Amino acid sequence: MATPKSDNERRKQISVRGIAEIDDVNEIKKTFNRHLHYTLVKDRNVATSRDYYFALAHTVKDHLVSRWIRTQQYYYEKDPKRVYYLSLEFYMGRSLQNTMINLGIQSSVDEALYQLGLDIEELEELEEDAGLGNGGLGRLAACFLDSMATLGMAAYGYGIRYEYGIFAQKIINGEQQEEPDDWLRYGNPWEKARPEYMLPVNFYGNVIDTPEGKKWVNTQVVFALPYDNPIPGYNNNVVNTLRLWSAKSPVDFNLKFFNDGDYIQAVLDRNLAENISRVLYPNDNFFEGKELRLKQEYFMCAATLQDIIRRFKAAKFGTREATRTDFDLLPDKVAIQLNDTHPSLAIPELMRVLVDIEGLPWEKAWDITVKTCAYTNHTVLPEALERWPVTMLESILPRHLQIIYQINHFHLEDIQRKWPGDLDRMRRMSLIEEDGEKRVNMAHLSIVGSHAVNGVARIHSEIIKSDLFKDFYELTPEKFQNKTNGITPRRWLLLCNPGLSDLISDKIGDEWTVHLDQLQKLKKFAKDSNFQRAIMKVKQENKLRLAQLLEQDYGVKINPSSMFDIQVKRIHEYKRQLLNCLHIITLYNRIKKNPAAKFTPRTIMIGGKAAPGYYTAKKIIKLVNMVANVVNNDPIVGDKLKVIYLENYRVTLAEKIMPAADLSEQISTAGTEASGTGNMKFQLNGALTIGTLDGANVEMAEEMGNENIFIFGMTVEEVEELKKKGYNAYDYYNSNPELKQVIDQIENGFFSPGNPDEFKDLADILLKYDRFFLLADYEAYIKKQDEVSAVYENQAKWLEMVINNIATSGKFSSDRTIIEYGKDIWGVEPNYEKLPDPSVPRELALKDN
Repeated sequence: MATPKSDNERRKQISVRGIAEIDDVNEIKKTFNRHLHYTLVKDRNVATSRDYYFALAHTVKDHLVSRWIRTQQYYYEKDPKRVYYLSLEFYMGRSLQNTMINLGIQSSVDEALYQLGLDIEELEELEEDAGLGNGGLGRLAACFLDSMATLGMAAYGYGIRYEYGIFAQKIINGEQQEEPDDWLRYGNPWEKARPEYMLPVNFYGNVIDTPEGKKWVNTQVVFALPYDNPIPGYNNNVVNTLRLWSAKSPVDFNLKFFNDGDYIQAVLDRNLAENISRVLYPNDNFFEGKELRLKQEYFMCAATLQDIIRRFKAAKFGTREATRTDFDLLPDKVAIQLNDTHPSLAIPELMRVLVDIEGLPWEKAWDITVKTCAYTNHTVLPEALERWPVTMLESILPRHLQIIYQINHFHLEDIQRKWPGDLDRMRRMSLIEEDGEKRVNMAHLSIVGSHAVNGVARIHSEIIKSDLFKDFYELTPEKFQNKTNGITPRRWLLLCNPGLSDLISDKIGDEWTVHLDQLQKLKKFAKDSNFQRAIMKVKQENKLRLAQLLEQDYGVKINPSSMFDIQVKRIHEYKRQLLNCLHIITLYNRIKKNPAAKFTPRTIMIGGKAAPGYYTAKKIIKLVNMVANVVNNDPIVGDKLKVIYLENYRVTLAEKIMPAADLSEQISTAGTEASGTGNMKFQLNGALTIGTLDGANVEMAEEMGNENIFIFGMTVEEVEELKKKGYNAYDYYNSNPELKQVIDQIENGFFSPGNPDEFKDLADILLKYDRFFLLADYEAYIKKQDEVSAVYENQAKWLEMVINNIATSGKFSSDRTIIEYGKDIWGVEPNYEKLPDPSVPRELALKDN
């Protein structure tokens, strides 16, 4: 959050503010009051803080609308190639502050509210997070939308408008409890419903042969109602669109119920269809073959493709307007990016549209489909890969199953031509898995139906080629690419860390906001003691702010001079929060053993949500909380060590945590984390990383040099070697007394005296069933943590490393990632032209929403 300004600072600002900006302030005040009266129907006597937030949101949105309309007019006139980013998750967080920053109106709005006697920060806190994602995949999609708008690309996000997003997490008696995330209960001022673009989506039914070809008939229809959300680029007057679909029942009733007189049942049955967009599935990195999830995936794909084709046909070309019917042009005008396999049904759906509806021959339709679609893989975990039962597809999407069978037929013919008689390879590469229940492998479908397949960090992309999709790489090596993830510097530095942003801009100018590689200019100041002190001052202010928040929310008083050691991400065994917990207990035991020994004070924070049905993850949360209870209440430990579980971790909380962090924990088993983006956010905000050579950590280490990061543990190759040799956890347990003590304490109820068997199953996992080799990396992790403590004591050295981290984070901008997608996959260049100021009057009908 921005630091509140003193009256002196405000007076100084006003004295240098031009007349135009003072006019802006007056206009904002007028608009704010107008919305309070006419939109919310309130006055200052009865208005609540939430009313003021909504009046403010509508005021800021007014600055967006003309830019939004003008952008769409511009795209209609220029007819550029359009990018469609399909994702079941968009983890957007809050919109108000981000919009003000991207439009450059934050200081004017701040001043206007101050003059109205209102606190902008208090109002910003009232905005609900749009929690329409689980974690990395959804947050990446949000960063990509910001970058595409900032780079002037004609791009659209498409997803589902979940009524209930990812659940709100409560920690009660140390355990995770899930509460509904009713983020829409007060309404959403940023969205615009578009009922005029409502589209039908079909389910069930059967397929018949006709003289014109196959026809899908007797279907049940659900309507997709679009809600448009503006996505402003940074300081370029571009506003793109995120279109989210909401399920609506058909207006007609089943007359049978009327004949039977059961009108109420007819109405209730209508509501069943609307469950499709009711709630986001919270099981990320674990595939559940639920019928509702399949319906969600197809619902989004079917509605989106109708919209894409409508826009393609309605495009203006040259000076004349007509309906475009030449589908050969589709790959030149449309790029569809599948964010993981969740939207993979777009491939058979596009084939169905082109073949069954538009009447194209199969070969031509397939060529167009492959050239138009591209697929991003986000996981190598086998349990996360989508495999839909054939019986379910046959019932819900019978025509699509036929199309998938036909795609597979031609695909297997290709394999047979290249490797005659290699039946085992054909079995491995088939889209249809025959072992046990017959299933469709959606990753295989996505690869075969796309012209480009990418991983999200270099090491991940190599694993895909050498292991997960090795056969497919050998068949079509030209398809496989790497696109290392990135984060938007607007939200993850400019917005969340204004103190550091100002310090950087004072030193090197403010071009870094759109050219993050400019941060390299900071390298020459890494040893500069004045700059180090300035960096330390900003960090200390951020830590004090977070310490106040934690004391207020958790009742735990922490030492702001202690090292803030933070691990925030979804709770999953492969992310190894349990390894972090073993370190906490080790530190606790060391303090208890020798209270007078020198000790670097730490405040260790762990946060994240566990999927509701993920027993082990929820047990890990309870263990962390029970350990925290013991550590934080031990007078011998005092403020040397504090442990806090951060409840309900989400985008808004991340914006407060990243700027205050000293140490970032990125400790997944090598070869399991596709990329990570939290690691990049911490780096950009001046936290040092302790991590394995996994995901994007590998490239971070390359950028900054190993001397500026704390790397430990096995490499991917060493993990594979250990798997082959056979992993016996007891070897490590019996040979390391500190480790043995820690596991015995977990197993024997030291942290759960009321229930000594509470954590026996976690000890069992560590010793008998651990797929992620925690004990094999324990000793290296503890040694590296000791090194971290030693370096932290040498603040000049630590701050030099911090500055080098910030200076080398330029590669990890989502702008760079999107430019690479555009060049290598979509065939779209960035457009750095700033669109005209929308305040200039101009008449042109809006042709394209």
